[in-house]
This record gives sequence, C-alpha cells and structure tokens, in this order.
Amino acid sequence: MDTKAAGYRRKVNTINRFITALQRAGLAFGPMELLTVPGRRSGEPRTFPLAVLKVQGEEYLIQAFPKAAWVANVRAAGAGTLSRGRRSRRVRFAELPVAERGPVLREVVAGGPASVGKRYVTTGLAESPTPDGVAAAAAAGRIAVFRVEVV
Repeated sequence: MDTKAAGYRRKVNTINRFITALQRAGLAFGPMELLTVPGRRSGEPRTFPLAVLKVQGEEYLIQAFPKAAWVANVRAAGAGTLSRGRRSRRVRFAELPVAERGPVLREVVAGGPASVGKRYVTTGLAESPTPDGVAAAAAAGRIAVFRVEVV
C-alpha cells in the first residue's frame, strides 16, 4: 500500500473507533452496522464497523481496503452478527463469485456520491473511480463482495 493509501487507512481506522463507540452506545446512523465474527486464528469475536449496502433488494458487505481483516474472518467463519444501535441479527455470508461482483459494484458506485468510486482508487483496489472501472476491479477479483443472508 502506498503512503497516500496508508494515511487514508489510518484516518479511517480512527473514525471507525468513533463509529464503533457510538454504535455500541445505541446511536446508529447511515448504513453503518457493526459486524462481529470469530477471528480466523484466535476464534475470539472481532468487531468491525461496515456499511451494509442495499442493491436490488439484497444487502451486501463490500471490501474497501486490500487485505482487510474482516474479509478473511468472514471467509473463515461464514456467519456472524450484524448490529445497528441496540438491535442485532444473526446472518450468513455468501461470497459472490468473481463474475457476479461487477454488476453489484457498478450499481453501488453509480448510485452513490463520487467519493465512493474514488475510495477504491485511493486504496489501490481500482484504477478508475467510474462504475465500470470499479466493476473491472471486481471482475479481476480485487474487491470481495458478500451477500448478507438472515439466519
């Protein structure tokens, strides 16, 4: 990860601690939820604030950083808990095959603010912030996409 992306990630990590504290206090905002899954090595619960994005009536978790720990933990566990404010729900995660990720990401980038596409460029996952550029990165397998399924 280059210096710019590393600096961006440090800022996001600081904001994530703040979001986690607010969520645990019962204050929910935006599409943010707390994902809790067992750690892939320790088995201990690990919590990450993530945006749960709705696309065509389905909910998705989408990777925003290379080597994101939550992605590896979700792949290993396959299930976990999503919490918003004081409400929690048990869920399973179905990772979309590489060929199916592009359309979901294209819609997320096209329907969101310009900063959504730029984030993928800043973090080194995509070369272009356009919906097609981010979809191409998904097609290349650089961006993991998980469908959320209620248990």
